[in-house]
Amino acid sequence: MSDQRHDRRVKLMQDLFACTFTPENTRICLEEKPADSTVIAIINNLEDIDERIRLAAPERPLSEINKVDLAILRLIVHESDSKKTPKKVLLNEAIELAKYYSAENSPGFVNGVLAKIILDPETEETLEESV
Repeated sequence: MSDQRHDRRVKLMQDLFACTFTPENTRICLEEKPADSTVIAIINNLEDIDERIRLAAPERPLSEINKVDLAILRLIVHESDSKKTPKKVLLNEAIELAKYYSAENSPGFVNGVLAKIILDPETEETLEESV
């Protein structure tokens, strides 16, 4: 991962983590961050992103997912929808973020969930059917 891209994703992950840690934090971010920021775009699409995470990890309620892992998942799901970065590159970058910033078992969890969401065509079909 390029240093610039890595630094940008780390900053976005940290901002997203802070902005979604509590509902109060989310409210403050919505008031203070520029409307066109990536973090605000993710927050505005959180319901859809979180539903996709729920479907990909039904055994793990969102409230039980490590907050850093959740920020990584949300960021990468958003980027897979909004950027032209190859899906496998996004997956690898998410795993690297989890290795560096999260718990020991996080890279495997993040990999499994994101693989279902961004690489598995059956998951996309399930999402389309549920809409």
